[in-house]
Amino acid sequence: MKVKVLIGLIVIIIFILFGAVYVVDETEQVVVTQFGKAIGKPKKDPGLYFKIPIIQQANYFPKNLLEWDGDPGQIPTLDKTFIWVDTFARWKIVDPLKFFETANNVVNALGRLDDIIDPAVRNFVTSYPLIETVRMTNRELDIREAGVDEVKEISPLGEVKTGRAKITQGIMAQAQPKLAKFGIELVDVKIKRLNYVEQVQRSVYQRMIAERKQIAEKFRSEGKGEARKVEGDKEKEMKRITSGAYRKAQEIKGKADAEATKIYAQAYGQDPDFYSFINTLDIYKETLDKDSTLVLSTDSEFFKYMKGYMGER
Repeated sequence: MKVKVLIGLIVIIIFILFGAVYVVDETEQVVVTQFGKAIGKPKKDPGLYFKIPIIQQANYFPKNLLEWDGDPGQIPTLDKTFIWVDTFARWKIVDPLKFFETANNVVNALGRLDDIIDPAVRNFVTSYPLIETVRMTNRELDIREAGVDEVKEISPLGEVKTGRAKITQGIMAQAQPKLAKFGIELVDVKIKRLNYVEQVQRSVYQRMIAERKQIAEKFRSEGKGEARKVEGDKEKEMKRITSGAYRKAQEIKGKADAEATKIYAQAYGQDPDFYSFINTLDIYKETLDKDSTLVLSTDSEFFKYMKGYMGER
């Protein structure tokens, strides 16, 4: 009987000791409550702590960054373009006591974030044109090789004066004061995804297709012009080569004719009468045929050899 009582007392003492001790690690912070009300200061430093068992409770809250993922929604921009906007944020509990007294837990805190961040996103998106939400700066787009100048002429996007980065900063600046009363610090807000609504998507895709077709046609025209230029240069080079070759051939032919004439002159110079006779016969051959009729004059030098031949006959 005494042993059982002793064992019971030991169990009760162990239970009390375990109920009186709690541990806080690096990622946690604790608010101790007594009968549902917070007492003392929150425990933010990691270590071993004590409390009154049963009467007091340790309420743990995360100390690291937490996620908030907004619900995608359809929002009109200042230039009346409807887009789907999907945002996310990172937040943390900086005042666990205030957090416990207001939001009480992470699930309720996420609901508060929905109520505060979503309206801030809508306010800023509707206050600026589409280009401000889409882009951050006026840097040149990475499609220069695809004809960025032509794209600007076809579909000017306008000039970025604020940019997405400043819009998200404005969202944070508007939401943070409202979250501070819950002991929450908003660390960052970002736009995760932007997209046109279905009706606008179709018209945008058609415009993009038309733009790309126009750019492709421009490239084809430039290619055809370059091809004509290459063909013209080729024809010009061919004519230059042909002309040079013809000139060279004529020079060679002229030299050959001169040499032949020189040789003929030397050969015929040995007997001028024979040379005259041969030339006259060649002329006869070129000018007369079997159907020719001759009317000879007695004093014609052209037919002197023929007259002599006829006289012999």
